[in-house]
Amino acid sequence: MTDAPLSHGGDLGAARALFPHAPEPFVDLSTGVNPHPYPIADLVREDFAHLPEPAALERLTQLAAAYYGAPSADNVVAAPGSQVLMALIADRIPRGRAAILRPTYAEHARVAAFAGHEVETVWTLAELCGASLAVVVNPNNPDGRLAAKDDLLSLAAHQKAQGGVLVVDEAFMDVGPYGETMSDSVEEVPVAVLRSFGKFFGLAGMRLSFAVTGRELACHLRARLGPWPVSGPALAIGAAALADRAWIDSTRIDLRAASKRLEALLRKANLEPVGKTDLFCLVRSRHAQEMFKRLGEAGVFVRRFDGNEQLLRFGLPGTETEWRRLRDALATPS
Repeated sequence: MTDAPLSHGGDLGAARALFPHAPEPFVDLSTGVNPHPYPIADLVREDFAHLPEPAALERLTQLAAAYYGAPSADNVVAAPGSQVLMALIADRIPRGRAAILRPTYAEHARVAAFAGHEVETVWTLAELCGASLAVVVNPNNPDGRLAAKDDLLSLAAHQKAQGGVLVVDEAFMDVGPYGETMSDSVEEVPVAVLRSFGKFFGLAGMRLSFAVTGRELACHLRARLGPWPVSGPALAIGAAALADRAWIDSTRIDLRAASKRLEALLRKANLEPVGKTDLFCLVRSRHAQEMFKRLGEAGVFVRRFDGNEQLLRFGLPGTETEWRRLRDALATPS
């Protein structure tokens, strides 16, 4: 893998600049977002016209606590994106060493550095010990690596003895094993769990995320965010989606099937999977840059990594038309 920061997906402006003659619309496989979003009912005008009600925020956090396995709603904080929460947490921790398990999502390192921490990226959980701020993305982005819960609990206990805090970004845990979440342990050890609503529910543009953490830190985060941390539409849609267990269960099954279909298609194209979740697949190939160009010229945009030219990450196509376009682009000779 690579020490270089991972660039973001979803920038179709950059895709069009790179491939100005590609057929439209682009098939955007550069993100790990569910291509079949939660169905949004007709939005109520009042959700836009009035300030969000405290009762609506309370209902959302109660549903989030139940879904994520938190001890109570008092342990849950809603915010417009995980990076807002990460910034507040990094700013709360006394300045010191911030250690981040690599290779992973680049924004956590940037935010920690901006908060004044000395950032170090490390290869093992043991190297995180003693950091004022330790960060693990679990399952990891971009390779799907999963750290065992027992190992993270041990690390968090060590952090407690040293006065540090562990942040576990579980943005992709919705498609991971439920029993591996750290959300049920936030009152036992100093851990803050970040959960992204938009990826699994396919509504990344809604900008809704949660921190699940101990009551003291949760209280601090709520105070910093103020009385209206997320929009009225986000409160309404988030509550409906988190309460819809039938949709959640069926979507996990559908995503698993789509993930297997994607892996089979990539293997057929002689692309070697080296890591995955049910929302993306990371592949290695000596011809990755040629493949990136070929796909882009066919209007299929995937994620590449400047620090390792042999890696590409594929998200899931949505419609059958998108699956066919990916299949045809993979089969087209260079």
